[in-house]
Amino acid sequence: MNFEAIQAAAKGYEADMTRFLRDLIAIPSESCGEEGVIRRIAAEMEKVGFDKVEIDGEGNVLGWMGKGPKVIAYDAHIDTVGIGNRENWTFDPYEGYETETEIGGRGGSDQEGGIVSSVYGAKIMKDLGLIPEDVTVLVTGTVQEEDCDGLCWQYIHNEDKVTPEFVISTEPTDGGIYRGHRGRMEIRVDVHGVSCHGSAPERGDNAIYKMADIIADVRSLNENDDSDDTEIKGLVKMLNPKYNPEHYEDARFLGRGTCTVSQIFYTSPSRCAVADSCAISIDRRMTAGETWDSCLEEIRNLPACKKYKDDVKVSMYMYDRPAWTGLIYETECYFPTWINKETAPHVQALVDAHRALYGDKRVGSPSTPEAAQKRRAPLIDKWTFSTNGVSIQGRYGIPCVGFGPGAESQAHAPNEITWKEDLVACAAIYAAVPGLYKGKGDEDVCEYRGGKTGNDIK
Repeated sequence: MNFEAIQAAAKGYEADMTRFLRDLIAIPSESCGEEGVIRRIAAEMEKVGFDKVEIDGEGNVLGWMGKGPKVIAYDAHIDTVGIGNRENWTFDPYEGYETETEIGGRGGSDQEGGIVSSVYGAKIMKDLGLIPEDVTVLVTGTVQEEDCDGLCWQYIHNEDKVTPEFVISTEPTDGGIYRGHRGRMEIRVDVHGVSCHGSAPERGDNAIYKMADIIADVRSLNENDDSDDTEIKGLVKMLNPKYNPEHYEDARFLGRGTCTVSQIFYTSPSRCAVADSCAISIDRRMTAGETWDSCLEEIRNLPACKKYKDDVKVSMYMYDRPAWTGLIYETECYFPTWINKETAPHVQALVDAHRALYGDKRVGSPSTPEAAQKRRAPLIDKWTFSTNGVSIQGRYGIPCVGFGPGAESQAHAPNEITWKEDLVACAAIYAAVPGLYKGKGDEDVCEYRGGKTGNDIK
């Protein structure tokens, strides 16, 4: 394999990739409103010579190149979050900007840069004849990830009937190769009360007061230690072999789980009345060894929840928001944890490509002191946030690995930027991977997968 030719080709497409990314940034594409960006990606795929380009029923764009039976996929979610408070931006988030080294705008790092690098990585493969005869390359621009990560791959796997040999997630990795991340779930707690006139609150049963006790317990769950004399043991307990004997080492790699109250709702007849119901949403991040049942039971067993007994209901959210195509593809809001072995062939194919093209150190320009520290960290690492890997690997056991342009620290932040050198490096490495992949053999490449821990995943 001519690695110098790959590098030269990727560098030669820098201007094209920059233009393409700036076009995508200029089209607002929040979850369920991605049609404009999807059609722009489809047009670019056709322009650079993909063999087949299609848009499926959920609105994902799939670009195919090659004719082999073995599918190697590159996934990029192309929806973005909103811009938040416009006053926090120093430039127009959709007009963006460009310098010699940077591109600014909503979606630059999270994660429209990923589709840009993967489309041009596939073009380089075709230009240089790098697609093995037994391989078909699939590049996916997927929708609704910011709303419901992995839903798109539930559709691709179950309805489009696509099961790749492995998938490279192009989410931002700060120049590293990522082999897993924590899972998450969205929990709802409802509390029943009885209303009465606010002038005599003792006649009623205030649901907000009950919920205040529960919220305090949820906070303790996140902040407490796991010592023997702590009543509500903190989530840090999963790093302790005493409480997580089978998976504590994997939990230490991923980091402890977390929980936080993210929303609160109530009903009351008026501002002069006692509230008769209250509900909260809990964002729960799950480390190795935690299941959806264990997380729900953890909330149900909080002292305040047990105190109020039948007045408390703990449940998991369902997702049923229509895609831009109008399709409603309902699923539970559970997103499994996953880790692949560092020695897995698909992970090593990325490592080999990286070493051949750029050596052992992370490439790219750090954006913050935290990102600079990560650039010095070991090449193989994990994400802090969640990705479509929750379905690809977590639900279905399809081997997944991450390498993508941009930085996690830029995700969902105002003044979001990415780097041109990241686009180039990722396109080059993507192009080299299929020819370096040695096959998965009989070994289970998965080190930990939430979908194997007794959850009844559809």
